[in-house]
Amino acid sequence: MESPYAWLRLLVALLLATIGCVGMWSVVVVLPAVQAEFKVDRAQASLAYTLVMVGFGVGGIAAGRLTDRFGTFRPVCAGILLLSFGYAAVAQANSMASFAALYGVMVGVGSSVMFGPLVADVSHWFNRRRGIAVALCASGNYFSGAAWPPLLQYLISTVGWRQTHLWICVICLVTMLPLSLLLRRRLPSQPSWTSAPHGGAAAPFLPLGLSPNLLQLLLIVAGVACCVAMAMPQVHIVAYCVDLGYGAARGAEMLSVMLACGVVSRLGFGLLMDRIGGLATLLLGSALQAVALTLFLPFDGLVSLYILSALFGLFQGGIVPSYAMIVRTYFPPQQAGTRVGVVLSATLAGMALGGWMSGAIFDLSGSYHAALVNGLLWNFLNMAIASWLMLRAWRWQHLH
Repeated sequence: MESPYAWLRLLVALLLATIGCVGMWSVVVVLPAVQAEFKVDRAQASLAYTLVMVGFGVGGIAAGRLTDRFGTFRPVCAGILLLSFGYAAVAQANSMASFAALYGVMVGVGSSVMFGPLVADVSHWFNRRRGIAVALCASGNYFSGAAWPPLLQYLISTVGWRQTHLWICVICLVTMLPLSLLLRRRLPSQPSWTSAPHGGAAAPFLPLGLSPNLLQLLLIVAGVACCVAMAMPQVHIVAYCVDLGYGAARGAEMLSVMLACGVVSRLGFGLLMDRIGGLATLLLGSALQAVALTLFLPFDGLVSLYILSALFGLFQGGIVPSYAMIVRTYFPPQQAGTRVGVVLSATLAGMALGGWMSGAIFDLSGSYHAALVNGLLWNFLNMAIASWLMLRAWRWQHLH
């Protein structure tokens, strides 16, 4: 635990996530070129993104179960091969339908192995510094979002989107397979239940006095709710800037600021999580996200939106990693892959639902204000669940 090898394993997981989460971003960058070639409308072209998110969510759950059963190395290798050959197959797509299907089934599922299962794996190798380790690993998709789009845009403009996908295939195979070899070591057998937070007594069979499946369900609902709220600024900030007359380029800059601050936030909240635990971090992050969403309502000036984008990134980054910490605190380590995969997939479902819902509300109301209010209501649901679980945790610790 927390040996030099554990830190090396964390670095490897972060690199794999940074490279392997390419599927979340390449589909966005390539859509204009694909739409032009296949001569389809924007809704048809956007189907590929939807299927990638579905594949990412379903694949994360399946990969988590495989990780619990076989360890991390074999599922990661399978994910790398599926991802790489998926890009080679996409490069040969002859219709929008085949392009979207290949992206969802192969690229989406392959990329999913580089998120939830790796976060769960890293959590096994740390105890005192588990919060920062989980947060750092969970930042891999943000690092991926910063690194891949400029490279992809350059390649698409110089060699075309098909050749670009072949290059992604080669890059993933050449870099990720050697890295995966460092994950072959398996963690020694562990007790059925982890210790309670802050060195307390061993966690009981009924975590917080709840059935495991009920606690899992509450975390799923909380994950969907927080990310429905999170999706409004992240998914629609570019369109919001266009509507306000600032232009798409300004919106893209604000999104970059938001993601960059999100990385800082995840690391900061990770350090805090080692001190106050996962539930308290979830509640704090949710409350701060509500503050940031509220500030979007009265302020829509250009400078204000840059500041709010930075604040939103700084406030919400700790929410998603906190779920992994909660799972590792209140569930058996042997179930971590499956349960972390399920909860993190719920957050992705929340992002997909929130992105669509905000757009639908805008179409009905002609304003993003109603969408922001909708996000706040979902955020309050997340805060209510986190508050109730915090109260149960406090009572449970005092009773035991």
